[in-house]
Amino acid sequence: MDTEQRHAGVLDFRMWYRALKVIPHLERNEWDALDPVSKWLVAARGAVLIMTFFSALIGGLLAFSAGSASILLLVLTVIGLVLAHGASNLLNDYWDTRMGVDEGNYFRAQYGPHPLISGFMTARQLLMWVFATLCVAMLAGLYLMLVRGPWIILFAAVGLLLMMTYSGKPYPLKRIGLGEIAVFIIWGPLMIGGTFYVLRGVLPLWVILASLPYTLGVTLVLFGKHIDKIDYDRKKSIRTLPVLLGEKWARMASIAIIVLMFLTSVLLVAGGYLGLPVLLVALSIPGALTAIRVFTRSRPLARPADYPADAWPLWYVGFSFIFNRNFGGLFVLGLMLDIALKMAGIPVLVSQL
Repeated sequence: MDTEQRHAGVLDFRMWYRALKVIPHLERNEWDALDPVSKWLVAARGAVLIMTFFSALIGGLLAFSAGSASILLLVLTVIGLVLAHGASNLLNDYWDTRMGVDEGNYFRAQYGPHPLISGFMTARQLLMWVFATLCVAMLAGLYLMLVRGPWIILFAAVGLLLMMTYSGKPYPLKRIGLGEIAVFIIWGPLMIGGTFYVLRGVLPLWVILASLPYTLGVTLVLFGKHIDKIDYDRKKSIRTLPVLLGEKWARMASIAIIVLMFLTSVLLVAGGYLGLPVLLVALSIPGALTAIRVFTRSRPLARPADYPADAWPLWYVGFSFIFNRNFGGLFVLGLMLDIALKMAGIPVLVSQL
């Protein structure tokens, strides 16, 4: 760490970028030297927040594709959802530590600094971070409710309930095979559909259908993560879907999800719900084939020589995340091009809705 970065509180934009790209491994002295934003990004696992950013952006682009919409409302929705996701990650670490899941060199403590297990903060401090983060998110939500009406409360309440119960008592969803389903609902109908509703005041069925390709990708990432730690979860009696299915069938299910991401995209374009530019996602096929090849084999017992040390012991989730990030970026670009073609009056198979 450079000398000028050793003073805590000094904004370190390079660390912001690093924490948004990967989950960095840090020692205590490095943590103490971070500015508050960097600490939040590291503790909240900022690298995975891009999935929420993409979901909210997709909902916004679908709204703009359907007609005029407010950029301010979209920005506030993105901020609120990203902060809520960050608070959820912090809260998951709190609950998993309190319930004894993350102790004993558990998988979570190996792939990145754990706020509590690493000793970076106390449980009370972590809960204060959760509270502060949620307060800012709720301020954004309050403004959106005043503009759009009380239905916003329903979206927020369902999201908060799923967030609180993913790892928390009395019945943690991830312990009973419902975590993956909860993620599918949150990143699809709630985030993409909810953002569309904020901007347009309605939520037609076609928007829920249009959310399928990307929300399948987010679910794939969680599947990959849960397959990576399947042995750990079995020992802790955590019954994720991969634990219930078994490793082989969970890997086959992951391959099916990848195929469905492309299939639903094609069907949505063919049905006129999305424009032809969305098929830019085809450029992510090489990454999909790489991920499929990885899922056809068992996880290596030790890190391959050519595999990044910072990414280990993540394996399936690493390939899933990179593929989904590329797929999501191309999906977003396709939606943007569809809107641009509409605005330019160029009739090249743009979406019909």
